[in-house]
Amino acid sequence: MRISRLVPAAAAAAACVIALFAPSASAAPEAPLQDSPPPTTQIIGGGQATNAPWAARLFSNGRETCSATIIAPTWILTAKHCVTGGGLSFRIGSLDQHSGGVVANGAQTYTHSSDLALVRLDRSVQATYSRLGSPGSVSVGQSVQVWGWGATSQCGSEANCQSRYLKVANVTVTGGCGDAYGGSAICARRGNGITAGGDSGGPMTANGIQVGVASTSDRQTTTAYTNVTAYRSWIQSIAGV
Repeated sequence: MRISRLVPAAAAAAACVIALFAPSASAAPEAPLQDSPPPTTQIIGGGQATNAPWAARLFSNGRETCSATIIAPTWILTAKHCVTGGGLSFRIGSLDQHSGGVVANGAQTYTHSSDLALVRLDRSVQATYSRLGSPGSVSVGQSVQVWGWGATSQCGSEANCQSRYLKVANVTVTGGCGDAYGGSAICARRGNGITAGGDSGGPMTANGIQVGVASTSDRQTTTAYTNVTAYRSWIQSIAGV
C-alpha cells in the first residue's frame, strides 16, 4: 500500500519537528524543547534491543552523534544531517556503543537531496546486513519499529542522556510527509516510545525490513523517517544493494 499524504492537522504538526541529532555548536537552538516539561516515561520510552546485528553507532570526530545501519560489507546508511561534521567512524554489530562489534572509519560520503547519506567504509566488515524495503513494504496504520542510541528523556543536553545500549520502540505509521530537507518521508505517531536526539540516521523497520532513516521528531508524539523505499534506485546506484 502506498503511503498517503498527511491530513492537514498532522501536516501542521510535522512542520514543527526539528532534526534529531544531538545539539552542537552549529546546531539550531532547541530552546522550545528544553522548556517543555519532561515526559512521564523515559529512543524515549520503548525498551532495550536484544538483537540488531546490522546496527551501527556513528561517531563524528570521536563524539557519539547518530545511529545508522550497515547495508553491505563496505557501506553504511544514515541521515545526511549526521555526516556534516566529518571525522566519521562506526561501531558495528554491538548493542553497546562503548564496546564490542567492529570499529571502522568512513572513507567517502555520498549525500542525497533528501535526508539520506551513504558512507563507504575504509575496510570490509562481515556482518548481518540490514535488508532494505521496496515500495509496498509498509502501510498506513502499521506498527513498525524504530531503533537508536538516542536520548531517553527530554533533558537539557540530550548528549548527556543518550542510551549506552541500543533501544527499540514501536510506532504507528500515519502517512507520508517531508523529511528535514523536504524529501519523501514516512510519518509515525508515538506507540510505546518516540525518537529523540541521537536516534537520527537509525532505522525504521517493518517486519524486519528497513523502510526508513530517522530524520526529525518532536520528541513527544510525531517522528518522520526518510522513505528508504522511495530512494532504492539511488542507494543501489552507489552501494549496489
